[in-house]
Amino acid sequence: MSRENFDETQEQPFISHLIELRNRLLKVVLSVLVVFLGLASYANEIYSYLAGPLLAHLPENSTMIAIDVASPFFTPFKLALVLSVFISVPIILYQFWAFVAPGLYRNERRMILPLLIASTFLFYLGVVFAYFVVFPLIFGFLTAAAPTGVAVMTDIAKYLDFVLTLFFAFGLAFEVPIFTIVLVWTGLITPKALAEKRPYVIVGAFIIGMFLTPPDAISQTLLAIPMWLLFELGLLFSRLFVRKPAEALSGQLQSFNDSDKD
Repeated sequence: MSRENFDETQEQPFISHLIELRNRLLKVVLSVLVVFLGLASYANEIYSYLAGPLLAHLPENSTMIAIDVASPFFTPFKLALVLSVFISVPIILYQFWAFVAPGLYRNERRMILPLLIASTFLFYLGVVFAYFVVFPLIFGFLTAAAPTGVAVMTDIAKYLDFVLTLFFAFGLAFEVPIFTIVLVWTGLITPKALAEKRPYVIVGAFIIGMFLTPPDAISQTLLAIPMWLLFELGLLFSRLFVRKPAEALSGQLQSFNDSDKD
């Protein structure tokens, strides 16, 4: 085979991968757009529902306000767009899985698909925990702590940024069991070594909570404690994914066999 023919055969698979990636990205964008179009007409109602935990704790005769001229129009649509991405996460993960699965070994495919499903569920669980548990506590404390003579009237755009930050922080924090299991499954660390690092994990959870949440001790603590408990849960389940030497050798042989078949 000449060098030109070899370069051409190498270039064609690369171009085909780029085309497939483009098609899957277009499907992701299209799915988000379809969901957004379905939610757009209910944007104001969705925002009112999101503002419920704050409105329930506002003093009598206090309301939310809009500082910017266009905020009453754009802020609910921004929420609808973000919610469209959240709802489309299963489709996004499926497109990602369909793109990378052909390049994975058989044992990797058996492991990664359940992890994708579990990570999606845990992220949604973190968002639900933030809305139903964390928000009432935070807003109840913050509104009650306002000095006398200060009217609590929150800007709708700043409120949206605040709650989206908390949603992201708690959704990411609830992925701790997945990170723990992946570390053990890949052989980077053992459950025993992780257990010995428990004090550092607890301190790290509070540090992460300090950076990912607004500057108040309540939200920091409400993020750090679940992270610690989820670490313990991940540590418990990670013991099921420890590879024995014989299993590791068998996995390597299976990988070689799969590569030979390809």
